[in-house]
Amino acid sequence: MSAQTKVAVEVDGRTLTLSNLDKVLYPETGFRKGEVIDYYARVAPVILPHLADRPATFKRYPNGVDGKFFFEKNAPSHAPDWVRTVTLPTPGSTKGHETIDFTVIKDLPTLVWAANLAALELHIPMWRVGPRGKVHDPDLMVFDLDPGPPATIVECCEVAQLLRDVLKPDGLTAYPKTSGSKGMQLYVPVKGAGWQHTHAYARDLAQRLTQERSDLVVWQMKKEIRGGKVLIDWSQNNAAKTTVAVYSLRARPRPTVSTPIAWDEVESCTSPEDLVFTSNDVLERVDSHGDLFADLLDEKKAGSLPK
Repeated sequence: MSAQTKVAVEVDGRTLTLSNLDKVLYPETGFRKGEVIDYYARVAPVILPHLADRPATFKRYPNGVDGKFFFEKNAPSHAPDWVRTVTLPTPGSTKGHETIDFTVIKDLPTLVWAANLAALELHIPMWRVGPRGKVHDPDLMVFDLDPGPPATIVECCEVAQLLRDVLKPDGLTAYPKTSGSKGMQLYVPVKGAGWQHTHAYARDLAQRLTQERSDLVVWQMKKEIRGGKVLIDWSQNNAAKTTVAVYSLRARPRPTVSTPIAWDEVESCTSPEDLVFTSNDVLERVDSHGDLFADLLDEKKAGSLPK
């Protein structure tokens, strides 16, 4: 098959034209665009509920992970008319836009369409929009754990357990996932608080752990203080910020995935390779364990932040 071959496919009643299916997007492993689309189609049952009603930012790699990439917030003009978009204000936009028409990935055809754009990475906010585009309060709080070399995800796992244990007395439950790159994230389902409240609470917790474990933790991004320590990045709890979606591919040498993990995997991690999962690994994990992030979709699991 030629790299330029176009194929018309029907996905849940929508006709899509897929192109360049043989194009290698991950040169180290030979992982092709067709395999990217196949992964997203197969992982759709577990990823779509987490993308639902969240305006998406695409990180596109049309020439593969070694080529130039770009972030796409505005839905492309050639998007099919059945792709849901939501118009949101973007004050302070670096491109001077007052509003942006974001794509909302609501179904399998939209997910396959995005994958065909070589949108390898899908990034979403901690909040949802209503049926008419109203921005809701955040339903998630996130702690992004970023290791400063020579620290690795092994040290991130230690910090994740510290965070889990200080969140618990406040009635909050943390759910870990790998970033698919070198770190990990903790997600905490929350309710009844605006983003300013989640932002302040997350910052205070990061500062507290920095004071208690200054040998291991930092809460500020200054490069000169991060060597061998783990940054608890609390700043993602901001209405304007996004984080890589659970089950999203990452643009790494291998087709690794931001993967939900169990706490026993966090506790037993002794090597960075213990928590590296490729697309095939993730599909096998979903077959075996289902969606380890399913509780984040249950409003009854959400906790209230202390006043």
